[in-house]
Parts: sequence; structure tokens; C-alpha cells
Amino acid sequence: MTSADVAWDLTADVVVLGSGGAAMTAAISAYDHGASDVVILEKSGMVGGTTAMSGGMLWIPNNHHQHEAGIGDSDEDIVAYLDSLAPGALDPDLLWAFMQNGPEMLRYFAERTPVRLVSFTDFPDYQPYAPGAKPDGGRSLDNEAFAFERLGKWAGRVNPSKMAYPLRGSLMEATRGTLDAATLEERERGDYRGLGQALAGSLFKAVLDRGIPVEFEKRARRLVKDGDRVIGVVAEGASGKDVRVRARRGVVIATGGFEWNETLVKNFLRGPLTGPVSVPENEGDGLLMAIEAGAQLGNMQNAFWMQSVLEFEPQHRAAKPNYMLGSDERARPGAILVNRKGQRFVNEAANYNALGKALHAFDAGTHAYANLPYWLVIDQRYRDKYHTFNAAPGAPTPSYMLQADTLAELAQKAGIDPAGLEATVARFNGFVAQGRDDDFQRGANTYDNFYMWGDLDYDPPFRTLGAIDRGPFYAVKMEAGALGTAGGPRTNADAQVVDWNGNPIPGLYAAGNAMAAVLGDVYGGAGGTLGPGMTFGYIAGKHLGATIPNV
Repeated sequence: MTSADVAWDLTADVVVLGSGGAAMTAAISAYDHGASDVVILEKSGMVGGTTAMSGGMLWIPNNHHQHEAGIGDSDEDIVAYLDSLAPGALDPDLLWAFMQNGPEMLRYFAERTPVRLVSFTDFPDYQPYAPGAKPDGGRSLDNEAFAFERLGKWAGRVNPSKMAYPLRGSLMEATRGTLDAATLEERERGDYRGLGQALAGSLFKAVLDRGIPVEFEKRARRLVKDGDRVIGVVAEGASGKDVRVRARRGVVIATGGFEWNETLVKNFLRGPLTGPVSVPENEGDGLLMAIEAGAQLGNMQNAFWMQSVLEFEPQHRAAKPNYMLGSDERARPGAILVNRKGQRFVNEAANYNALGKALHAFDAGTHAYANLPYWLVIDQRYRDKYHTFNAAPGAPTPSYMLQADTLAELAQKAGIDPAGLEATVARFNGFVAQGRDDDFQRGANTYDNFYMWGDLDYDPPFRTLGAIDRGPFYAVKMEAGALGTAGGPRTNADAQVVDWNGNPIPGLYAAGNAMAAVLGDVYGGAGGTLGPGMTFGYIAGKHLGATIPNV
């Protein structure tokens, strides 16, 4: 659409599409760097996107919080670590922009916003054995709990969490058990929330403090161009009526990924995605607009993979199915993952993004994905001790969980090969007895034994290795899920979307999961999506606010 076709309904310096972590960061940054008139267009009636539903951590190496905690870092170690995970695959300009602007953004948050982050000092990088890694943590940042009473009437506009952890404290407080009864009572009164709720809530408070309006139920559909320059956007309102918003400086696409768009998923991703855990509004709206604007695409085959489980009730908005996160259950002692042959196929304690790639192994002989479908298998000892998705110990067996007195009977119910499952469990129990997993080396590194996933009642490797031998037995069908997709329009180091010749498209920026991921398919540590995504939101806002004049 060209400018000649448009009668504007709204005008702003900068128009931000979406309201997740990257989007709100872009809006705040643009405002503070000189764009005094910023507007956010949000597709749904809620803010926060997938950020609000997540653990809310940010992975940003060489940050001042880790240095204050006495944990050193260097550019050489960061590059060595990332290059070992994606040899020669990362754009050096974008990588450098992330490395320089990520720590700058954290200092800016601390000085100018209510966002309060701390280094999770013993949370290891996800590949702690790789060169340049931090096996003892520091690069991943946790949110201090944020009082939602500070949002007043707007508190109910933040998307709810999908995390199973207590929300009144930070993730560190929740996992270390450092909250006493008096503190919890005080936080209940102030409606304190941790994790992604704290991050989204504190960012939203910064948006409100600046008077940046959020236009709810405005689904961006088309970009408006004047020649080569993007000068605005046409959004679909709740009534179906078009709302035309002019952008004097530019438009930031921060609408999330395309994991809920079945057509785009089938056309682009490397393998099946059956259970996204993000907000259902992530249907690739920004990607489609960028394609129409002539954007170069990148990293389209990849997603930020996450194991998930279908919860039959409740449903997401628009009656879309609700998938629960499956990051913890598989890593605890007494749990394994098996395919239809009843065979293990992966280190169950590996990080969720790396494990997701194992689900796309293709069997040329059967012309099928060897590890799809797959199941979590546990026993009664596990059920008696651990929270299993939304089922507490001692709670009735939920509908998504199969139960049987024997492994053979369980396999029959699930559609797993009975002999294969019995042989696999016997072999695994042998590994537990010897204290060494000869098949997949589960429990052999720092990450596998981290207390977030394992059981501190035991010493390594038994924090993650435990026998499956006490009936009845249980199986849960798992999904090939994702936190979001990792592909989209390519950007330069200023977060400007580039065309197929590598030239910036004037007036068009991208950040978060709506852009081609800065780190490709690498997930460096906890917060591996939010850290780079919000950094490029910060970069986009800074560039728009400080260097682009009103047109």
C-alpha cells in the first residue's frame, strides 16, 4: 500500500507493533532517546506477549551484574562459546552489536526504568562443556519480584504466567527457598510477582510512566510505503474496521514469531512443531508484512524448541489448545523419554532447545520421524515426590497421564513397543545402579545436575539419575513444542530490516522473535531468546530516537 491511498487516523513518531519484552523495550528506548511521540499497537487485549508467560530471564554475557557478583567475562570467551555452537554461522556485525548493547541496555534499565535484574550466579550456560562457557553461571539474569499494585487498574492487562514456580518471589528465591512467611505475606498484599510477570509488569510500568499509549485489539496487517520508505501501518480494529497509523520516523515489528500459523510452520521449519507454548497471537503477522515490504529473510528453519504437553482444559484465547511447558519433569531422577519403539534417544536432562532438535531425526527406512511421537515415562516413586506438570504429588491422575500396573501394560495403552520399553527401563536402571549413563552421559555435566531441574536431596549424578522400578507406572505423550520461531526479516546492527541486496529498508525495524535471530539456532543459556531480542528492541529504539528525524 502506498501513501496516496491513505487517510491517517493516528500519527506518531514511532509505531511499535506488539507488546512483549522486545516491543516494550523498543518503545521505551525510542521515547527516551528523543522520539517524544510513540504508540504501541497490540493485537490482543493484553500486554506482555510470551514474555509475561515465561521465566523472564535474560542471557546477556559480560553484564555489570555478573561483574558485581565477582564473575569475570571477556569478549574472547563469548565469541569462543558462541562460535563453538554455530561455527562460522553468525553475523559478526550483529553479534558485536549484541555484545556491546546488551550490557548497555542493562545499565539503562537500572538507571531509567523499574526493571530490576540480578545475576543468577550459579545458573550454568546451557552447554557448560563448550569453550568459553560459564559452567558456574553469571550470564543469565533473573528478575526481582515486582509489585503489581504499582500498575493500578492496568494490572489486569498483563498476560498470565505459564510457569509452575511460585510467583511471589524471584526465580532464585523460589528455587532456593529463601522466602519466609512474613515476606510472603507482605508480597501477597502488594501483589508481587516474579519471573516473566515481573519483567513484563516492570516494562509496562515504564511504558505507562512515559505516557506511551497502548492501542489494544489493533492487529497490524499492512505496511504503508512512500517510495522505498515505510511511513505507517494499517491495523485491523476489534470491529474489523481499518485503523491507519502514520509513523514519522519508523515502524518496529516486534509481533513475535509464526509458530501458530500452520501454513508458515509447514513451509519453513526444519521439522514438525506440534505444541507451541507461546501466546496464540503469534501467527507471523510481522513476517508477512516484512515479506511484502521486500525484506530479506533469515534463519527460517529454526525455532526455540521446548517440550510441551497438551492440557485439555483450559483453552487459550480464540479456542486454541493450551500446551504446558515440559522443561523440568524429564530431567528429574526416575524419568526417561522414549519413542514408539520404547527406546531412549537423548539425554533427558539436556537443555530444551538442543533436545528439541533430536525430535527431528528422520528414519529413511520407515520414512518417518524416528522420535515422534514420544513419551515421558515415570513410576510411582516419582509421582509421590514431584510435581508433574499441573499434577501435584498425591493428586488424582490427570487425563493426559496414562497409568498401568506394569510397563508392558503401560506400553500397550500408549502405543509403545512393550518389549522395547521393558528392555530400555532395565538398561537404564542398570546405568543408575552403576552411577553412569553409558548411552547419553546424562548427569555428566554441571547443567544436568543443576538444582533447577534435578533433586538436591542427592549428589551428582543422582540429582538426575534415578531408577524406574516402583509400580504403578505412568506415561505422558509429549509434543514437539517451541517457545517461538527464530526466523524472520534480517536486520543490520542498527535493527533496520534489510532488503535482498542488504540495504536498509528506510523506516522499518525488527526485534525479538519477529526478526531473524541474532544467534541463529544457538541458545546460549537461560534467557537465550529474551536477552538478544530485547537488546535489539533497545537498539531499534535508540536508533529511531537518536538518529532518525521526523519525516
